[in-house]
Amino acid sequence: MQKQQRGSTEFTERHQLDALPRTHLITAQAVGSDRLGELAALARREIPGVRASEHELAEFLRHDPASIFVLCRGSRLLGGIAFLYLNCEGLDALLLDDFNLNNPPRGFLARPDEEPAAIYVWALVAQGRGALGLGNVAEVLRGPRYRAADYYAQPSSDEGRAFLSALGFTPRASFQPDLWWYQRPWNRLPEMTAPPIQSTTHFDKGSLADVRQ
Repeated sequence: MQKQQRGSTEFTERHQLDALPRTHLITAQAVGSDRLGELAALARREIPGVRASEHELAEFLRHDPASIFVLCRGSRLLGGIAFLYLNCEGLDALLLDDFNLNNPPRGFLARPDEEPAAIYVWALVAQGRGALGLGNVAEVLRGPRYRAADYYAQPSSDEGRAFLSALGFTPRASFQPDLWWYQRPWNRLPEMTAPPIQSTTHFDKGSLADVRQ
């Protein structure tokens, strides 16, 4: 899969990705070999530019079996979501536009036993109510291995940008074009509060002169 995403339009209000509720209507689980070909075909059909084959996805899964999830209602496949779990070097390369996201080098990916420095949404497709299953995926990615890692994504359309915005993503300044960022709530710094005006009375002329030098 490539870097494009496509999502459902059901998210018309702003949500926080980590606050999405679980649903029993949709199951979300790591993809197995029995559905890999079907998921690859769905991605090629629904996401512009994707050319991933079943073999290519199988090779990618060998590096990290928990990197691709399928979204199903009963036995019906409604979509899937693929992640790149980046290590520190991979995050730096992403921000600097320094590696090919269509064919990510394994040296930029966290090992399966390693906590990622960032989670990149590599591809997302969800038909109908399939997007409701993102709450189930988000629950998995609140686990100990992934909890400290912020999300990054690049939308491929205005619909994708609106979808990311509804999930709490915002554009991120970087060399990577149109990069969006979702900061985990527990990684956010508290708002800075201005000091009381009377605190400035502790400065005398000497200290102010020193600051200006």
